[in-house]
Amino acid sequence: MRNKAFQLSVLLTVLVLAYLVLLAGRAVALLRTGEVVPVVLGVAVLALPLLGLWVLLSTWRFGLRVRRLSLRLAEEGGLPDTAELPRRPSGRVDRQAADAWFAGREAELVADPEDWRGWYRIAHAYDLAGDRRRAREAMRTAVTLSENDPH
Repeated sequence: MRNKAFQLSVLLTVLVLAYLVLLAGRAVALLRTGEVVPVVLGVAVLALPLLGLWVLLSTWRFGLRVRRLSLRLAEEGGLPDTAELPRRPSGRVDRQAADAWFAGREAELVADPEDWRGWYRIAHAYDLAGDRRRAREAMRTAVTLSENDPH
């Protein structure tokens, strides 16, 4: 499954890069006209591929950092295991079960808020609960804390 997700990520990255190159080409064409309005539009259009490239690189960098944490946690035997949680027909974890599982991860985090492992697990719990924004925030905290972890 993870291999398919990685392959899809690479495919989407290639497609986005192709789009950014085409967009940059349009920007250059506008800049080459030498006329005021097209040049101004060209500068504005050129900003989009640059911004897109920054977002793409930031996303990959974050993803690779999270993958490193995942591998590290797997080596330690501490990856969150949700295989036993009851699921809905859609495949999502049952809401009550996700809430109960979340409470356990929250208690771990409260016990040691400076441990990146607790933040990793709470990020996973937020994801199970469908709160992607908080999951990303918690995972960012896990990445930051892991960089200061001497182990």
